[in-house]
Amino acid sequence: MLLEGSCHCRAVTFRVESPHPYPFNRCYCSICRKTAGGGGYAINLSGRAETLEVQGEAFTSIYHAVIDGVTSRGERHFCARCGSALWVYDPDWPELVHPFASAIDTELPVPPERVHLMLASKPSWVELEARDTDKCFTGYPDESIAAWHERLGLRR
Repeated sequence: MLLEGSCHCRAVTFRVESPHPYPFNRCYCSICRKTAGGGGYAINLSGRAETLEVQGEAFTSIYHAVIDGVTSRGERHFCARCGSALWVYDPDWPELVHPFASAIDTELPVPPERVHLMLASKPSWVELEARDTDKCFTGYPDESIAAWHERLGLRR
């Protein structure tokens, strides 16, 4: 599925092919929550890195999170003008790029179930809105974004 996205001020627009477009994975870690998650969590999608096309790349900036005192190699791309979180790229998985669902302008499919992860980092003010079919994890689940889509027959 072709995903098209942008920042709030539209200085940056992008498109990427995603075989895994369902916004099911709610991450409550402090990095996602503080850099992109106004509701207490952020939702990352998955796309094929070689298909990422960016217009307005000069307006992007990159943040490398510090985790346990070590600077992450993961690149959190955001608009330097308006601050919108755009996508995450990690050189440990060079074939992937993870756009934030909040930056996607394309209508996304509704997931049949959701995964709530990194709940050990969820602040008390965030209400967990888990449905009966949702799965909840204090850390990271073993199932990848791709495996979740495959298990449910949702690959596009």
